Amino acid sequence: MSQQSSRRPEKQKISTELFILTYGTLVAQLCEDYEKDEDINKQLDKMGRNIGMKLVEDFLARSNIAQCRNFYETADVIAKVAFKMYLGVTPRVTFWSQAGDDCSLFLEKNPLLGYVEIPEKHSCLLYSNMICGILKGALKMVRLQVDIQLLQDLVKDDKVTEIRMKLMRRHKVVRTVEKEQRYCGDT
Repeated sequence: MSQQSSRRPEKQKISTELFILTYGTLVAQLCEDYEKDEDINKQLDKMGRNIGMKLVEDFLARSNIAQCRNFYETADVIAKVAFKMYLGVTPRVTFWSQAGDDCSLFLEKNPLLGYVEIPEKHSCLLYSNMICGILKGALKMVRLQVDIQLLQDLVKDDKVTEIRMKLMRRHKVVRTVEKEQRYCGDT
C-alpha cells in the first residue's frame, strides 16, 4: 500500500502537466482555426461548459460534500475543494458584494500557464476562459445560473488571474408525483 500512496503525487503531477500541454495545444489549434480572438474565447467557453457539465458528477462523487446553503458556501467549495482537486491550486475568494451574490476568485498561480506565450496578434485572447466555462457548466448542473468572467490573467502580465462570479438565479427543483403528472393536451 505504501508504494501506491507514494506514486499518487507523481501520477497527479504527470496528469497535470499532460493537461497543461494538451490545453496549450488546443488553444494553439483554435488560434489557427479562428481569425478573431472573440471566436476563440467563445469556443473555449463552450468547451468548458461541456466539460463542467460532465465534471460535476465526478466532483460530487469524489468530494462527498453536502449541498451548499448559499452562494458563499458554493464559492468556498469551488475554491477550496474543486480547484484543489482538479488544478492543484486554491484561489482566494474575495470582493464579495453586499448582497452576497457576487465575488472574485484570485489565483496567484495559474496552472494552465506552464509553457505559454501569447502572440501579440492575439492580444484579446482569454487564455484561461475554459475555466470560466467549466464553472458555468458545473454550476448549471446544480441548478445555479452564474455569470462568470475572466477579468485578469497572469498570461497578460496581470498580477493575478481573477475570475468574477455573479449569481444570476437559482433554479428550483420541480417535484411531481408520477401518477398525478399531466402534460399539455392531457384530459
